[in-house]
Amino acid sequence: MSTVGIIGSGDIGGTIARLAVEAGHQVVLSNSRGPETLADTVAELGPQASAATSEEAAAAGDLVVVSVPVKAFPSLPAAALAGKTVIDTCNYGPERDGHIPELDDNSLTSSALLQRYGLGAEVVKVFNNIYFKHLLNLARPAGAADRSYLPIAGDSATAKSAVIEFLDSIGYSAVDAGTLADSWRQATGTPVWGTPHGPYSNEQGQPAGEETIRAALAAATRAGF
Repeated sequence: MSTVGIIGSGDIGGTIARLAVEAGHQVVLSNSRGPETLADTVAELGPQASAATSEEAAAAGDLVVVSVPVKAFPSLPAAALAGKTVIDTCNYGPERDGHIPELDDNSLTSSALLQRYGLGAEVVKVFNNIYFKHLLNLARPAGAADRSYLPIAGDSATAKSAVIEFLDSIGYSAVDAGTLADSWRQATGTPVWGTPHGPYSNEQGQPAGEETIRAALAAATRAGF
């Protein structure tokens, strides 16, 4: 099994950590407040989990999960991310991140912006479209009839393969949504964002199969987000 470095251990990052540990991976968690603030989370996850700085988490990870506000991209440990496969769970929200011209005018996607800051990292967009409680509760073993699919986007076939393998290990299958330039199809407010897995009020979520995810991606329009 691999080591997963996690930068940003909030709802999504923490849920990925839990699923990864359950699947047998090692996880190294980090956040902006320091490793000492993650002591309770590490204790809960057990001996396969540890806490570190973001630089240390990035250096340790075979895969590195980035789950932070988009406005925090410039503060990521770019040198430690060089050459890594980076899982981007992030969503752009001007009300939180401030206005970023390249994202507002659609000349870049937020994942392409992360790639720019990553100094040679291979970014793969995934997990950004699913509520964290659904992510936890919809995991299913390979071959299950009600296994859910998640859209992924990235420019590197090798990085995508690594992420698909990781997804499979934690209970999900993948739909290839194209390149980082195509990742707007799974951005906030698009048909694949949230809706296929049911409302937040249903914490168990509803499984979303391959065709459901493909149809939602196909229905996305630039005017829709």
